[in-house]
This record gives sequence, structure tokens and C-alpha cells, in this order.
Amino acid sequence: MAAPSLGNILIIDDNPKLLKDALPMYGYHAEAAEDGLLGLEYLDKHYHTTDLVLLDIMMPNLDGWETLKRIRDNKYYNTIPVIMLTAVDEDYKQISGLKTGADDYVVKPYVLPNLLARIEALIRRSNWNKLRNSGAISKEAMEQISKLTQRELEILKMVSKGASNADIAEKLFVKEVTIKTHLNNIYKKLNVENRVQAVLLAIETEIVKE
Repeated sequence: MAAPSLGNILIIDDNPKLLKDALPMYGYHAEAAEDGLLGLEYLDKHYHTTDLVLLDIMMPNLDGWETLKRIRDNKYYNTIPVIMLTAVDEDYKQISGLKTGADDYVVKPYVLPNLLARIEALIRRSNWNKLRNSGAISKEAMEQISKLTQRELEILKMVSKGASNADIAEKLFVKEVTIKTHLNNIYKKLNVENRVQAVLLAIETEIVKE
């Protein structure tokens, strides 16, 4: 029996082959549209099963900016997470994309593990938002949070506010290696693999506020 998909991803890119071939190797189902118009046509039919969009900026017929605007203006799928893909590394363009409604921004050539981590985090967060909005926050998640000691909870809250290990160690008057040990324990108890996932879980269970 095949393993269940980690998520359904739509790639809107005029050269989607690399991602379309790679994503299934990591557990994702991938569909591709080679320009913005085709991408919007796909979403019109399949928005209810699409978990995330990878959106290139430079495309024929309809570029990424206009495609993003149309996604965010559509009441049926305006909440689908979108990661913008671009070869241009300019801060003002990234800020523009985020203001338009992009959830993240990845510069080509990207490192695949980094992109996969961002995809995982956004899909997980989107799923948590759906649960929270429906009033169905996972009982399992709350049980995981309840396993944390007061010190672990304190450290998680500080991490969620952007503090580095060194910052936390200084504030708590302990060695940095001690903070790393606490974080490893936190990851195990929350059943997550990294700092980003732990923070998302903390936010979505309202242990900390965004």
C-alpha cells in the first residue's frame, strides 16, 4: 500500500519539470501548470484538494504577480499558501510579494531541503489554522504541549519570539549547551523535528501569540 501524500502541491512555472519530478520523491503529490492562466484554471477545478502553490514570477501569458493577486482575490481559494519562486534576490521585490499576499519567497537556485522545510511548515500551519478556525484544535497537540516542563515552556515562548540560543542562555544564566538540550527534549515531546515546527505548534495552540 502506498504511503499517504504529505500534501497536494500545484507548481505554476513555465519550467516545472525539476520540482514535479522531485516532490513525489519526498512524499508530495505534484501537479504543474506552465503559466498563470493555466494555474488559475486548475485551481478553479481543484482548489479544495490543493494544499500549497509554488508560483514562479517570470512566466508567459500571466506573470506571478498578477497570478498571486487573482488567487488572493478569489473567495474560494484565497487562503491557499503560496511560495513565490524567483531568480531575483532583491529585498524590495520580496517585500512587495509578501504585501501582495505571498506566504514565503524563495530565490533560485534554491536548496531543495530548504524549500521542502518551508513547504512542510506552511502546509502544517495551514492545516492548524483550519482546525483552529473550526474550533477543533487537536487534542493530541494540547496533550503534547502539556508534557513540557515550566522551563521548557519558558524556553519555547522565548524561541517563538525570535530569541537565539545564546540570548536565552544569557537571560536564564545557563550555558548555551543546556538550552540545546532543552530544545531537543522539547522537539521529542512535541513530536516535531526542528525549531520552526515547534514554534508553529506553539502559535497554533495559542501558547504564544503571533
